[in-house]
Amino acid sequence: MTGRKIGAVMVVGGGIGGVQSALDLAEAGYKVYLVESSPSIGGRMAQLDKTFPTNDCSMCILSPKLVECGRHPDIELLTYSELLGLEGEPGNFRAKVLKHARYVREDICTGCGTCQQKCPRRTASEFDGELGERKAIYVPYPQAIPNVPVIDKQICTYFLKGKCRVCEKVCPAGAIDFEQEDEELEIEVGAVILALGYETFDARLRGEYGYGRYKNVVTSLEFERILSASGPYRGEILRPSDNEHPRRIAWIQCTGSRDTSLGRGYCSSVCCMYAIKEAIIAQEHDPNLELTIFYNDIRAFGKGFEGYYESAKKAGIRFVKSIVSDVKELPRTKDLFIRYVEDGEVKEENFELVVLSVGLEPSEQTKLLAKKLGVELEPCGGFCSTPFFNPLSTTREGVYVCGVFQGPKDIPETVMQASAASAVASATISAERGTMLQQRQYLPEKQIKGEKPKIGVFVCHCGINIAAVVDVEAVRDYARTLPHVVWAEDNLFTCAQDTQERIKKVIQEEGLNRVVVAACSPRTHEPLFRQTLMEVGLNPYLFEMANIRDQCSWVHMKDKEGATQKAKDLVRMAVANAALLEPLERERLPVRKRALVVGGGLAGMTAALGFAEQGFEVFLVEREAELGGNMRHIYWTLSGEDPQAFLEEMIERVTTHPAIQVITNAEVVDHEGVQGNFSTGVMIAPTMTYRKLEHGVTVLATGGEEYKPKEYLYGEHPAVLTQMELEERIARGELDLGELRRVVMIQCVGSRTEQRPYCSRICCSVAVKNALKLKELAPDLEIHVLFRDIRTYGLLEQYYTKARERGVIFTRYIPERPPEVEAEGNRLLVKVWENTLKDDLILEADLVVLSTATLPRENEELAAMFKVQRTLEGFYLEAHMKLRPVDFSSDGIYMCGLAHSPKLMDETISQAQAAVARASTLLAKDEIEVGGVVARVEPELCAACLICVRACPYGVPYICEDGYSVIDPAKCRGCGNCAAECPQKAIQLQHYRDEQLVAKVLALTRGI
Repeated sequence: MTGRKIGAVMVVGGGIGGVQSALDLAEAGYKVYLVESSPSIGGRMAQLDKTFPTNDCSMCILSPKLVECGRHPDIELLTYSELLGLEGEPGNFRAKVLKHARYVREDICTGCGTCQQKCPRRTASEFDGELGERKAIYVPYPQAIPNVPVIDKQICTYFLKGKCRVCEKVCPAGAIDFEQEDEELEIEVGAVILALGYETFDARLRGEYGYGRYKNVVTSLEFERILSASGPYRGEILRPSDNEHPRRIAWIQCTGSRDTSLGRGYCSSVCCMYAIKEAIIAQEHDPNLELTIFYNDIRAFGKGFEGYYESAKKAGIRFVKSIVSDVKELPRTKDLFIRYVEDGEVKEENFELVVLSVGLEPSEQTKLLAKKLGVELEPCGGFCSTPFFNPLSTTREGVYVCGVFQGPKDIPETVMQASAASAVASATISAERGTMLQQRQYLPEKQIKGEKPKIGVFVCHCGINIAAVVDVEAVRDYARTLPHVVWAEDNLFTCAQDTQERIKKVIQEEGLNRVVVAACSPRTHEPLFRQTLMEVGLNPYLFEMANIRDQCSWVHMKDKEGATQKAKDLVRMAVANAALLEPLERERLPVRKRALVVGGGLAGMTAALGFAEQGFEVFLVEREAELGGNMRHIYWTLSGEDPQAFLEEMIERVTTHPAIQVITNAEVVDHEGVQGNFSTGVMIAPTMTYRKLEHGVTVLATGGEEYKPKEYLYGEHPAVLTQMELEERIARGELDLGELRRVVMIQCVGSRTEQRPYCSRICCSVAVKNALKLKELAPDLEIHVLFRDIRTYGLLEQYYTKARERGVIFTRYIPERPPEVEAEGNRLLVKVWENTLKDDLILEADLVVLSTATLPRENEELAAMFKVQRTLEGFYLEAHMKLRPVDFSSDGIYMCGLAHSPKLMDETISQAQAAVARASTLLAKDEIEVGGVVARVEPELCAACLICVRACPYGVPYICEDGYSVIDPAKCRGCGNCAAECPQKAIQLQHYRDEQLVAKVLALTRGI
């Protein structure tokens, strides 16, 4: 060991996982090298049309992160590059990277696109699933970062025949360089994160479905491009064979998943949900479509997924439980003939388009790189092998993993793991934090006092998300007629990097002192545009946004004329408001570099250790007398680990770590402050001592609990248990297995009901785990599992297969006829309707084991205290379901574990580390800015009536000695309650002053 450590991390893979890791690391004080093999970052998420279960436009929510990544001074993008090898030791690696020649100079290319327009050679576009075309010189998609094209040598006329060079002749910047060569780089880093993503299953291997032979059989990823506004058909649903509109579309699930004959015995985790999403979005495009999904089990196990599935059924999307045997093409019409078995009966139907829901798998290049790096892979599917209790670490020390390469998963789990990987990767080099950073450079802020408003308006097409409904050019032309508007233009994607540069150029050339963007939601995009203003010296609050997508094109898609008029109204209101915008000041406050973690279970202890390993002090507050939470009742895992030994080790590490203060028997009783400067009061039993804790960030890890049912004679008959009770009795030797002949397990008890409409995610795998344990201890024991859908997602599927091989009997029941349990003396009789046999199955059971719902622990009072939101079911509500899965909307407060939603232990560990990473981006700073959109009091108008004091949910206003209300801008959250309630109008919310609101209303009424 040399002892020298490098304050930099290499992230390999530029999809959403790699981008999230890079951003978290850079914001936490580390230099990042982001290596991506394709010409641009964005990965698979950039190819998607919408995301489930919110139906957010995928590129709309991804693009701001791509732009932020591309412009961050501490992230070096190495696109069109590959990692060749890694030498050295953790903390001090030397990475060899091959940077392929683009034949375009990145340092002088302006991204104008002239070269692509003039290039005469075309080929199939990989980004569009080869349904569309691209040129020999190209960027993969319009919002690509970096917005620098690459020349494809395989089809370029010059490289093939030695002539053409049209791109070189037309390039105004002289950026084309045919002499450019590949370059090998050697880079020193302290750690490496593999965010290598996935490729989709080659559907040609399922020859019975005709993919590659029948043009109207497409993969799910190709259908995403068909749906996409920027896709080959501009969002119009057309058949590839004849460009006609299909009427009947079928999805075939598990194409390349749950298939041991093809070496893919795992579940790909996302296919059910993306098929449902595609069907829902297709129906929005054309309500007359007839849509059918053929499935094995519907695996809607994520947060909000079950409700999304139910909404699809209510919308008329047809679900058929059947594995399709084959697909045949009808030669004349090119329609597709499907044969399948439903409820024991062979059926046949015709469809005009078939979508294969293909699975996810690591690419061969990924497997080859893993071998070069000495990283072991799982035998099941070739995913990265990781320890159960350390799911982010590969078998090579100092090399970490996140995303689908670790195992099939959806975007939120990928984002969680990406943040988590940044935390564990940086822990070993935390002493080098900040040693390799560059400071952001901003122009001095322009003073606009006394200037007349000069407003620039930028109207976004958003592909066809807006432009297919709203006449964007008409809105642009209308904006030019409005008072104070000196510039108006329309852009294909206003959030794209090239448009950001365009906005900055126009601000400088036209002397703009206010900017209006008419596009999508300020909730996702306002920070991006404010940052752009700051880079050219404009105060970020001189920006206004008109939401002509969510509030216009999406809700008025059947009334294009009305939508266009409404878009004009929204722009007119935005311009009226912008004319009255004023620069706002923000104060700088020091950050208290300590964390508070509430909850001492697995999530809380993992978070506490994560903060401590980053070099930050931690308060760990637990309501009970001892640490451990639910983990104290878990005795084995599906893969054979010992949770009790791990728990004992965790408690030892937490209680002996010098940076962690453990406070048990403690209840949180008050909380105040803002991010970076919180104060939380706790009452400690048994002496009921009050203690005030000062900290910069908060993590709520308050856990969950097993539902104690009222169904199925639970609590009335001693032979009816929950899964957790069964596990404890087995572990303690309290069951005489020799006397048991038959055990019946009933799934979805208290879950997927009207009262609790969510799936509890873990119940199926827990049932399989305990069934396998019983079979291990008593091989002749007969075990029946009664289920609605078995949801052993991802690599858990192999254990479901193993259980069936061991003789565990799985019987499906329908929710309309749930099982019934009756007591006959000491016996239990379980009756269940078997839908295939069309008859009741009667089982005499010695034990009935209920797989019950996971509930959040009582947290209503705590949520109110910390001013954080919860779902209707009582779980904590994240700021954004896909891209901010551990953040609350209240800055500086984070969540993890069962308090967020039901999840397995390894997922809890990942989410806890993710909370550490997100919080560390704040704790790493010495100061933060506060203020801006805050309430201000006019003392001479204040009557000291106390209404504002009572109205403020954050307890900020107080009456000072001089007899008027005072609002501390550092503590104000900008909610506006006080301004709305003040009878004297003594309080104004900056950026939303009364005169601004009146101006918007008057602007609206002018159009009526």
